[in-house]
Amino acid sequence: MSPARNSRNSRSTRSTRSTRSTSRFAAPVANRSNALHAGAWWLWALGLAVAASRTTNPLLLGLLVGVAGYVVAARRTDAPWARSYGAFVKLGLFVVFLRVVFSLLLGSPIPGTHVLFTLPEVPLPEWAQGVRIGGRVTAEQLVFALYDGAKLATLLICVGAANALANPARLLKSLPGALYEAGVAVVVAMTFAPNMVADVVRLRTARRLRGRPTGGVRAVLQIGLPVLEGALERSIAVAASMDARGYGRTAQVPASVRRTTNALTLGGLLGVCAGSYGLLAAEGAGYGLPLLAAGLLAAMAGLRLGGLRTVRTRYRPDHWGVRAWLVAGSGIAVAVLMIWANAYAPEALHPGVVPLEAPELPLWPAVSILVGLVPAFVAPVPQESVRQESVAQESVPKESS
Repeated sequence: MSPARNSRNSRSTRSTRSTRSTSRFAAPVANRSNALHAGAWWLWALGLAVAASRTTNPLLLGLLVGVAGYVVAARRTDAPWARSYGAFVKLGLFVVFLRVVFSLLLGSPIPGTHVLFTLPEVPLPEWAQGVRIGGRVTAEQLVFALYDGAKLATLLICVGAANALANPARLLKSLPGALYEAGVAVVVAMTFAPNMVADVVRLRTARRLRGRPTGGVRAVLQIGLPVLEGALERSIAVAASMDARGYGRTAQVPASVRRTTNALTLGGLLGVCAGSYGLLAAEGAGYGLPLLAAGLLAAMAGLRLGGLRTVRTRYRPDHWGVRAWLVAGSGIAVAVLMIWANAYAPEALHPGVVPLEAPELPLWPAVSILVGLVPAFVAPVPQESVRQESVAQESVPKESS
């Protein structure tokens, strides 16, 4: 055997061994058995949203949007709900534009000395004192409106990332037993809404092929009647199948358990609301996080007790594995680190507006945001991404022997 062939064989052997060793630590291909829990994606996205609520620095907000966009691009599937991320990005840009327009027309309480231009001011009656329409526009108020709108847009984009990555049907399936009636109602609504839209499109196409008008009140009435009949028939069929499977049947529980369940659930939800407000407020992190944790524990205990009255089983339940803990923990870590940074270095997270200051990228808050990239490396890879990578590798010309 020639030395050249021996060297090629040794190289191929080393590459095969390295591929096998790296594949042990790489994220697996997503399937029904190892798919990531939908709740992990929501915890990750909510952690990024909490981090966005703690800063008005446009550089940090842009970094949060970049992290969310990268994870969505790396782990998004071809499912219909995965296409909602672009709509949330457009909605965020519209929010920024709307915030700036409102600042131009209605003014701002931010004082400023750099006057850009003056709009015609509309005179208002005495009872509208403190409100003005038009007037002078300063650079300080425009920058403040941009910062404020960018923060709200980042919150919306983080929620859009959760919508694009988490399967809504599997998320509703993972609801606790006490909330299964609400989950069933939402699933039925999500199932019938697309069917009704498809019925309307099908009937309009049939009328167009027959030469009948598709617009006007008469056409709407003639199309709406068959659509309503089809929806009624489907609802009756679904109700019969649900009754055959035992939906709506509850077990007998003592009255003391019911009262304890109601008290824990109501108190826990109030604690979650108060804790969330504290986390989103400017100076409420000290009491917001403990109150949120206590509210979550009380609400989970109440929902656990409330699930005792439901008599049902779950078909192939989703498991919360190590990768789900890593994904959810990365988002929580970003939120905790940003809250800590806001408490100890608030000037780095909130650039000055009066007087105007150029925003700077603080090192440690930026590094803490990069922790949110963990799902792009540990979450299971969608089947579509694997196919695209294999096609790209096959298209590369191989080295001639």
